Amino acid sequence: MSGHVKNMCPQLTISQAARTLLSLLLVAAIDSVSAAVVCRKQPCGSSLQRSLKLTKLIHKESVDLLKTYKVSQGDMSELFCQMSINNVPDPNISGLDPSERMLSIYSHCKAFLPHLKRVTEQQTDLQPPSSSLLSKLSTAHNRTNGLANQINCIYQTLFPNLPIPPEPVDGPTSVPPSQNVFQQKVYGCVVLKRFKEFLSRVTRELRTLKSQVCTRRTTFADTNALF
Repeated sequence: MSGHVKNMCPQLTISQAARTLLSLLLVAAIDSVSAAVVCRKQPCGSSLQRSLKLTKLIHKESVDLLKTYKVSQGDMSELFCQMSINNVPDPNISGLDPSERMLSIYSHCKAFLPHLKRVTEQQTDLQPPSSSLLSKLSTAHNRTNGLANQINCIYQTLFPNLPIPPEPVDGPTSVPPSQNVFQQKVYGCVVLKRFKEFLSRVTRELRTLKSQVCTRRTTFADTNALF
């Protein structure tokens, strides 16, 4: 009898693990659907205001991040940021109409992500584990990813017939190959400087888009309500 019970235990454990996995997958699926529904139901103004608020936060933190980075790099840190490097995203937002400019914001967010990740990896090798720079870099990466998701959602809500291209509209930028310590310090400073400049532009751009796009949609809705 005891042998029979022992043989049944592994089967019971597998069954419990399977049920747990299925539960987690179900919760993830529900969360995904719920997030999409909430995004669609949000008014234009509140959606953009939410993204504007997040952008302001990231920009404020990016100013402190750049200062922290410079302090951690020692002498010549100011000179590092003034150097020119290829394949680092340009901070300027492009496009003629609101849909193109919003797509450019999304594209830039996605373009900066691998560069922020590479700087974090490089500085992990150069800084002690307790360095505040590492946690600030990680926070910048995570918040930027969140901002990209928000902009993606707003774009698809406002412009449902305009698909998002798989590649950045302003052209992809690849992370650099292996670099020596000096090159890493220069690269990181340039990335964070342009990242800060980009966020400053996004703040102004989202204010403009909110007044342009949301006002237009409200006026259109009010006009339809008359008929």
